[in-house]
Amino acid sequence: MQPVKGDPTTPDQSDEGVFCAVYREFSPAVLSYLRARGLEDPEGTTQEVFLALHPQLGQVRGGPKGIKSLVFSIAHARYVDEQRHRSKAPQTTGYDPEADPRSDPSAEDQVLASESTANVKALLGTLQQDQQEVLALRIVADLSLETTAEIMGKTPGAIKQLQRRALCRLRKLRHLLREGA
Repeated sequence: MQPVKGDPTTPDQSDEGVFCAVYREFSPAVLSYLRARGLEDPEGTTQEVFLALHPQLGQVRGGPKGIKSLVFSIAHARYVDEQRHRSKAPQTTGYDPEADPRSDPSAEDQVLASESTANVKALLGTLQQDQQEVLALRIVADLSLETTAEIMGKTPGAIKQLQRRALCRLRKLRHLLREGA
């Protein structure tokens, strides 16, 4: 190979300069090739290609065509390695909590499943207006004590007390409702 001024493959340039020039020239095409082949980590594999190329760069013959041929030979070999690895690896699937029979329903789901909407409305209707409002703001709207107190014009302590009394009353009435059914 004859040294050509400005050619990144000439031996008169430093190894680092040659490697950088080769990387700038061919890495976008290698990355595109690996992406088109469907690799899981095309960026990482592109880096592996150039890490494998670096020690061989001094022995390459054929100028830019020889370098390009070597770069894509390494890229193809990495692609084949990835395919082999995939074929030997077990298939994985994402976790779907809805399809997992081992999970238990939350307390909220249990209550909703055991009480019909009509029963829940009837139970809530037995509460004082302030208690209904506190439950709506604290549980349904998921507001803090302070925010609920500010909205209702009460102290946080008064909100805690209203919520506690409302929940206690609902527990008692729910048991009575079940016994009567």
